[in-house]
Amino acid sequence: MLMRTDPFREIDRLAEQFFGTAARPAMMHLDAYRDGDHFYAAFDLPGVDPDTIDCTVERNVLTVRAERRRPSGDGVELVAAERPMGTFTRQLFLGDTLDTDKLEAGYEHGVLTLRIPVAERAKPRRVTITANGDRRPQINA
Repeated sequence: MLMRTDPFREIDRLAEQFFGTAARPAMMHLDAYRDGDHFYAAFDLPGVDPDTIDCTVERNVLTVRAERRRPSGDGVELVAAERPMGTFTRQLFLGDTLDTDKLEAGYEHGVLTLRIPVAERAKPRRVTITANGDRRPQINA
């Protein structure tokens, strides 16, 4: 049986849940990258039930919320509680160059991955140049 000997441990545990520590931060970690015509954001959410994940976009703000719950029930006795529990939230400000109407999300192996296409107006495009007697714009030097 585990015995608590430090009366301030509960205060430390609550502070770690709100502020996190170097070993166990209280926020969800993120990798973001662009690959071709898509922008990806991958959030670490191990041990989170996919039904508790909520992803919303309002204007250019992406909000991800997820909840990790402790096991509960009549016969459950908590012996150690070191993993951060509760609701985790992260917001990203997306540029106008992304098409948030076509955002796709998937959750696999504890990672929530968002795939957002780059908007057509943000993709490189070729400019037509006229020549051979066609009207050309005047350029003043």
